[in-house]
Amino acid sequence: MKLAYTGENDKRTFKEAAPAVISDMCEKDKSVVYLDADLMSCIGTYKWGKDYERAVNCGIAEANMVGVACGMAAVGMKPIVHSFGCFSSRRCFDQAFLSGGYAKNPVTILGSDPGVCAGFNGGTHMPFEDMALYRAVPEATVIDVSDVALFEYVLRASVDMPGVKYIRTPRKNCVKLYEDGSDFKIGKGNLLAEGTDCVIIASGIMTAKALSAAAKLKDDGISAAVIDMFTIKPIDAELIETWAKKTGAVVTCENHNRIGGLTSAVSEVLAARCPTPLEYVAVEDVFGEVGPQDYLEQVFGLTEEHIIQQVKKVIARK
Repeated sequence: MKLAYTGENDKRTFKEAAPAVISDMCEKDKSVVYLDADLMSCIGTYKWGKDYERAVNCGIAEANMVGVACGMAAVGMKPIVHSFGCFSSRRCFDQAFLSGGYAKNPVTILGSDPGVCAGFNGGTHMPFEDMALYRAVPEATVIDVSDVALFEYVLRASVDMPGVKYIRTPRKNCVKLYEDGSDFKIGKGNLLAEGTDCVIIASGIMTAKALSAAAKLKDDGISAAVIDMFTIKPIDAELIETWAKKTGAVVTCENHNRIGGLTSAVSEVLAARCPTPLEYVAVEDVFGEVGPQDYLEQVFGLTEEHIIQQVKKVIARK
């Protein structure tokens, strides 16, 4: 893994990376198949997939799509399915749990526009609970990608992994964190910055905000470590324990409801292994609403300013 963070946005969007990676995977491995729930144009796969024999538009029928994918997996294929995060979690959860997890049919599920990334699609399309659902599937892998390079890596790696894999991803561009072609270890967090006063454990779009907040905290004499905990399940308990003990204070940052996602996963590790003061930057127990993403980040407290506030709050509790 090579860090390339400058605070600038990546020139590529996730919806540009997705068709390039998926088409290349299909070309190199004849077992890979792509299924979509009538959202190919939204994730960028339509131009490639409309005439490709192993790209299947299942229509607005997400539960059926996942059932079909699990059937394909049962005969040795490697299915990747996509829909918006709300539909690829809530609407097809029973099929993912039973036909995927319980039946041990490996399937990779992409959930795009997680949390506030849903923007003007509004509260009905704004999944703040998707990671909590998939964390409850035994032997599942749950990933919240933070930039395009990481997305490309985990997507390629996921099809050869067992079980249900849920990858939540934005569609637009975001801040670039890693050099293209970087290698990662699924199930391990990435230490992006060292610090002595607090560790900020972030995922998804909140990771870049955590790095920016840590830089600003230096002006106040506060040294904050930053971890990109992109794999929410299995969680990297050893890394969490190490930096909780080094700093004595933890702040989690996620574009998700605080119940069941990253905050819950980190809390479970701390409670079992090293009780440590914890504060969080996450969505409270509420539904989503309509608006531009920057407005929604303010409404739900997903900002650099809130991270700084929570770091100072948890340090005061040490």
